[in-house]
Amino acid sequence: MMGKVEGVIFDWAGTAVDFGCFAPVRVFMDIFENAGVPVTADEARKPMGLLKIDHIREMLNMPRITAAWEDTKGRAWTEEDVHSLYAEFEPALLDSLHRYADPIPGVPETVRTLRERGVKIGSTTGYTDRMMAIVASGAKEKGYEPDAIVTPDDTGAGRPYPYMIHRNMALLGLLDAGAVVKVGDTLSDIREGRHAGVWSVGVVTGSSEMGMSQEEFSELDRPGQEAAIRKTESAFREAGADFTIRTMEALPDLIEEIETMLADGKRPGSARE
Repeated sequence: MMGKVEGVIFDWAGTAVDFGCFAPVRVFMDIFENAGVPVTADEARKPMGLLKIDHIREMLNMPRITAAWEDTKGRAWTEEDVHSLYAEFEPALLDSLHRYADPIPGVPETVRTLRERGVKIGSTTGYTDRMMAIVASGAKEKGYEPDAIVTPDDTGAGRPYPYMIHRNMALLGLLDAGAVVKVGDTLSDIREGRHAGVWSVGVVTGSSEMGMSQEEFSELDRPGQEAAIRKTESAFREAGADFTIRTMEALPDLIEEIETMLADGKRPGSARE
């Protein structure tokens, strides 16, 4: 239907569940600490949204971590190191994921509103099938369940490739990328949406890009919260987001704005022009 958004595809951690996307961060920090190469939380977050083994490669490719690895090990890192780190990462994350499946405030209500409008709900993730089985089960118990769940295991490649979005479109029967909106909380999410040719939206509060827990954000004074929000919005825009929203509750109104643009013949990317 001309001018109608037919599908919204959400990321999981940091977007739909796990405020601040904390589940993977601690584990990334632990495995590098165990390898004798400590990393910061910011370094652990920077590649967030990628398939987790790709995330480890991106961390090892960071100049400071590359140099620290060579200083500690006396050699450059190898693919064997990547797989060794991942072999430690996966079971540790699987053991903790059940604690990080709570829907972010506003998500179940927003999804309910969108469904009442006839919008189909999909999802993509940097988690594997085994990881998502834990997260999806926990989220369902607490009121969030998308119509489709696609992981990098289903497509052979994770973000920033567009294939998980395309797979969602196939599963949900969505014909036109211009009638699809991708919502995520990382720069990889934004790039995934752009590469898929859909509307790409960054959600700020609760995002990995912001990197704060609910308590940390609530403890900031109003100017501090505003500064954190604006910094995150700027990062999303620089990555090519069509739009940013501060909270998930703002999404239904944004969908209406996008539908007006569609009715005027505009396509994803036009908001950035």
